[in-house]
Formats: sequence, C-alpha cells, structure tokens
Amino acid sequence: MGQGQQETVPTSLAGAVGEEIGAFLAPVDAELDRHYPGDPGTRQPVHTVYVPADVFAADTIRTWGDRALAALDEHAPDAASFAACLGLSDELAEPVYTRVRAKLEREPVEDLRVDFEDGYGPRPDAEEDAAAARAARLIAEAFARGAAAPSMGIRMKCMEAAVRERGIRTLDVFLTGLAQAGGLPDGLVLTLPKVTYPEQVTAMVRLLEAFEKARGLEPGRLGFEIQIETSQAILAADGTATVARMIRAAEGRATGLHYGTFDYSACLGVSAAHQASDHPVADHAKAVMQVAAAGTGVRVSDGSTNVLPVGPTEQVHDAWRLHYGLTRRALARAYYQGWDMHPGHLPTRYAAVFAFYREGFARAAERLSRYAHRAGGDVMDEPATAKALSGYLLRGLDCGALDLDEVTRATGLSRAAVEAFAAPRRGDLTASAN
Repeated sequence: MGQGQQETVPTSLAGAVGEEIGAFLAPVDAELDRHYPGDPGTRQPVHTVYVPADVFAADTIRTWGDRALAALDEHAPDAASFAACLGLSDELAEPVYTRVRAKLEREPVEDLRVDFEDGYGPRPDAEEDAAAARAARLIAEAFARGAAAPSMGIRMKCMEAAVRERGIRTLDVFLTGLAQAGGLPDGLVLTLPKVTYPEQVTAMVRLLEAFEKARGLEPGRLGFEIQIETSQAILAADGTATVARMIRAAEGRATGLHYGTFDYSACLGVSAAHQASDHPVADHAKAVMQVAAAGTGVRVSDGSTNVLPVGPTEQVHDAWRLHYGLTRRALARAYYQGWDMHPGHLPTRYAAVFAFYREGFARAAERLSRYAHRAGGDVMDEPATAKALSGYLLRGLDCGALDLDEVTRATGLSRAAVEAFAAPRRGDLTASAN
C-alpha cells in the first residue's frame, strides 16, 4: 500500500443499523443523564453537628471549637498522648495532632443543623415560631459576617400527620426569615427526618415549590436531605427498595441520605445496648442507601454514636477510641460524612479523617501521577480508578488533611487537573481498557 493511503477495513453492518440502535436507546440515554448525573463536585462536609434550636446561639460554632480544644488540653495535651490514646503511628502523630488543633481553631464545624425535631421536641407554637425566626436571623448574620460553617440549616419535624403542620410552619418561618434578611445563603441545607414513604418526599418537593413561587425564587433553588430512620425507608411492603424510590420522588432536589442510627435500630428491635453504627442492621441499611444513591449526585452520610467523651480521662479516652474507630470504619466503607453529637467528638472526628487521608496520600498521589503521565507502574489503573484516586485527594484537600502544594508536588497536577479526573465523562468510565 502506498504511503499516505489508508487501508479499507471491511464491515458487515449497514450504517442504518447503528442509527436504529441509537434511536432505540435515546430514551435510555436521557434517563441516564437525568437520574444519574454523577457527583456534584462540590465540597462534602466530613460531619454534621446538630444543636437543639433552644440552645443554638450566635457563638455556638466557636463554643464547640473552644470546648473541643479544652478537651484536648485536659485529656491529650500533646501529640504523643493523643497518638497513644488512638493508636496513631509515630509518623502521623505530630501532623495529625497539629492539624486537628488548627482545624478546631479555624473551622471547628463544617456542617451545622439547628434541630427542631428529636433534639427539640414538642413546644408551644409561639415558642417554636420564635425559635425558628431566631435561627433564621442568627444563620443569616453568621453568613453575612463570615462566621458560618460552610453549610448550615435546620432539621424540621417530619411529614407524619401528628407533627406535619408544625413542621411546615417552622420551615416557612425559617425560610421567610432568611429571605427577608438578605436572601437564602449558598450553604443552606434542609433535613427532612423520619421519611417512610416516597409520597412524603413528594410532599416536601411541593412545599419547596410553593415557597419558591411565593418568594419569586428560581425553580429548584431549594434542596433537602432525606433522613433514613425507619425500616419502611429501606424496604417497602411490596419488597422494593424504598430509598431508591425516594430519590426519584425528590425530582432532583435530594442532596443527601442521612442514616439515623438510633431510630432505625430501635425500629428493628435492636436493644439499646447494641444500637450502634457498626451493627449489622446499620450496615445493611447503609449499603442499600449507598447503592441507591450511587451516580445520582445524592450523598450518603453515616449516623452517630451516643457515647459521649465526658468524665475522667480514662472514660474520655474510651469514648474517643470508640468514635475514632467508628469513623475510620465508615471512611473505609466510603461513608465520608457522619453525625457528631458533642464538642468532645470533634477531636476524634478530625483525627480519624486526617489520618485516613494522610496515611494513604503518598500512594494515591503516586498512582494518579503515573496514570496522568502515562508512566505505568505496578498497578494497571483505569479511568474509574483515576476518578477514585482524585476524589480521595480532593476530599483530603477540602477538609484540611492535605495541602494543595504537597498534592501538586506529588502528582504534578494542579487542582483543576485533579478535579478533571474526578469528573470524567460517562463514556470515559464505561470504556474498557481491554
């Protein structure tokens, strides 16, 4: 064959065949795009702190940070004592401890929910109205002066008949207060608890649509988290996975699925002494949630522990080890967020998160660098693995476990380049390396 000539490769199918298949699968393509858009690519907080509405104050976030630092000062005043308590390696002890203290000083809470549900309970209407209006004012002021957590909002009462009207009114008072105080902040998050039927999710969608219309907001401006706290939220009476139907019922507004450790465990008859986020019933529920949410852009959050780090040092250390272990266990299972119930949980939340990202940093950076620069290596990574590696590094950067300059040095990539690997096109992931 002469130079510049292209060999003709024989085929058997007419071009119309591909066109017909494309037309046949067009609805499926649209379904994939609509229901599985992938991760939003925004920062996911490592935890959610919830504070009863009657005790929420302008200085709550700073108070939590100061109490957490005081707990370290009293029970682990240096890196060596903290590492000995948690079993941190000598290599990790100092950098983790230093970063934990810096985090508690700079940004002690990443996500805060003012609680009008179990942590608040039933109150006279006038009292809850005032608390909702106060929460709106304080959150608006916090965002305005740069003192807010990256995300903040409320957990309203659920859509069950006994408390439905009260929950709707609290949400209305809160959102109206924010709107009147200068508009809804970008970090606003709403949590709908104790969801049992997809219709309750649809009701929340209709409620938010009505508010957006009443205030002249862009349609779809308001999203919400669905809290999974009942058996019916996982398995419907007809045997279907209810949580998947709930995501669909949210019509694109669902931002998260949050596991409720104690309500869910009690619903399944687990005795109080064994209600924990590592119980088999918890593992099953979260696995169902994780599969249902995969690819939808809805993120999954673990629950909490109710063992508080209070009392003498030995007791605090026991509680810290429990919380640290549960957090590390969740991270290994790809639950990158959980709930913290006490300021004393903050040191071990951040210690677990920072240790998780720092101990795997060098290997993840090396593998991503080799993949990005086509350098080969001892692991044959594919686009899906590159996505996981870059996502790991980005989460480490967002929470403060890693610094951008060390990631750039180790990978040879800018943050934008790392983000590009974390959000590949769908076809890049489905194409096989074979």
